Amino acid sequence: MKFEPERSKSDLSTPDTALIIVDMINDFHFDMGDVLSKKTEEMADDILALKKHAEKMNWPIIYINDHFGIWQADIAAIMKKCKNDRSKNIIERLAPKESDYFLIKPKHSAFYGTALETLLNELHIHHLIITGIAGNICVLFTANDAYMREYEITIPHDCIASNHEKDNKYALTIMENVLFANITAAKHLIAET
Repeated sequence: MKFEPERSKSDLSTPDTALIIVDMINDFHFDMGDVLSKKTEEMADDILALKKHAEKMNWPIIYINDHFGIWQADIAAIMKKCKNDRSKNIIERLAPKESDYFLIKPKHSAFYGTALETLLNELHIHHLIITGIAGNICVLFTANDAYMREYEITIPHDCIASNHEKDNKYALTIMENVLFANITAAKHLIAET
């Protein structure tokens, strides 16, 4: 028997939804960074389409990003530090706009040590669409913390990536079966709203 808490699926057309973009401003200077940068490049169009749709729907777009060792950084400093041959195209295509929110995180979860929960409360957000990298680490930990705070969660499977495909699939399975996330494709999210 599968335990599922009493939760309604959020009406995606309501303004209580936010798009979360995790760690897309990245230098990819780590083990298998070349693999993850290629996968990130492949999913960039889906994230861009979802971002354009979020703008149309007036959903807040919240980038939450690793600080890459620059504790006093802002978005410009992080983008400058991260821009290289592996990341340049991704950063240029997915850079936050002035109207987007940008938070810096010290660890894997977008909630840990950040103002994300306060911002979401201020914006009256109850439903999160979580995208980004790595699916099996930062996206998964963010989804877990969102679930613990009783947010409704949607994960567009074509808008997350991990170093290994099996790890990505496993993370999606956990998010669906344990965190009760709605797993779907970006194009379906766009078509539903």
